[in-house]
Amino acid sequence: MKIARFAAGDIIKYGLVEGNAVRGLKYSPFSALGGAFETDGLNYQINDVKLLAPCVPSKLVCIGLNYRAHIAEGTHELPKLPLLFLKPPSAVIGPDDEIVLPTDGRTDHEAELAVVIGRKAKDVTENEARNYILGYTCINDVSERVIQHGDGQWTRGKGFDTFAPMGPWIVTDINADNLKVEALVNGQVKQSSNTSYLIFGIAALVSFISGVMTLLPGDIIATGTPEGVSQLKHGDTIEIRLENIGTLRNYVVSKKR
Repeated sequence: MKIARFAAGDIIKYGLVEGNAVRGLKYSPFSALGGAFETDGLNYQINDVKLLAPCVPSKLVCIGLNYRAHIAEGTHELPKLPLLFLKPPSAVIGPDDEIVLPTDGRTDHEAELAVVIGRKAKDVTENEARNYILGYTCINDVSERVIQHGDGQWTRGKGFDTFAPMGPWIVTDINADNLKVEALVNGQVKQSSNTSYLIFGIAALVSFISGVMTLLPGDIIATGTPEGVSQLKHGDTIEIRLENIGTLRNYVVSKKR
């Protein structure tokens, strides 16, 4: 099942994507009400609506250094525990939106699988983790490297507005432990790996993070990026592609000064 959040004129709602059509939902997929996936009888053509970020998270919990080959690109050591940092909800944008470069330094793309939490999760075991996941989507953990490395912690360098593109929709009922992950800049493949290479897998991350902080419906876990990150420049088109999920496309522009 593909769950989209979209705008049809002035109306913002969730729907089920079926081919080129979107069937409106009566309720949010994160609703505690019964019949969360009951349709409202309204159908739309996907080309006639604006796809938005597929959820509105209270927080985005991101994982650093979760692929060995990406660690090998720098000077970091293999982490003994998941390395957590947060992105603010204000960083979220949707498909075809613009990523705004905040500085003249170096801003990179990071292709990642995003886990979408479906219900409140606290102190969840690894065996229980799947019960708390609604589905999966694409995310680009955009990062300003000069600031990130200069600050010594990552909040500012990764927290700018537009630095968390997500979409195009949430896909449920897939095995996300073995998916191809790619980033393409202007059609050229820059990153290509597989979620099977994650150091800390999806169930382990849900369990570990929920032991630190309560995860709420709609929260995002960005699982980390593989090797091959590269700099984004004004005029670029960046695509994040995840097998069995889809393609998230965004456009890069310089900040107006």
